[in-house]
Amino acid sequence: MPNGTHFVRLDLPIEKVWDFVSDINRWAPLAPGYIDHQIINDHQSTWHFKGDVGRMQKKIRLKVNIKEWVEPTSVRFELKGISENLEGSGYFQAEKIASKKTNVTGCLTISAGGMMGPMINSILKSVVPKTTIEFTESVANQLMEEEAVSK
Repeated sequence: MPNGTHFVRLDLPIEKVWDFVSDINRWAPLAPGYIDHQIINDHQSTWHFKGDVGRMQKKIRLKVNIKEWVEPTSVRFELKGISENLEGSGYFQAEKIASKKTNVTGCLTISAGGMMGPMINSILKSVVPKTTIEFTESVANQLMEEEAVSK
């Protein structure tokens, strides 16, 4: 199953990280290829992306189901394709290192099913790790920008 994990260390208290990642509206727009999202309830939302699959660009709709909110350390979610035969999971995990230092790990796993699954999964093996890095770095950068503005 194609996956990626990326780690960043932030000069922020874990509570600031939690305030951000506990609100999907703050981090959903940072996902690579983001078009829009709709909140269904506290645990479910739908996300619309523009994604590159090899040389093709596709619009993809995913249902995101939050499986776990554990304040202040983690958000775990599952993904299910609405427009494509995709499924996966991911998380943001925060670890307090000091009062103003937090390690944040982002993880994403996505796989394609169906007849085209093996071909798409071979492409996803290189795309998912890059997407995970880009998404985790975007969240980290947004957190640091917001902290700079608030000072």
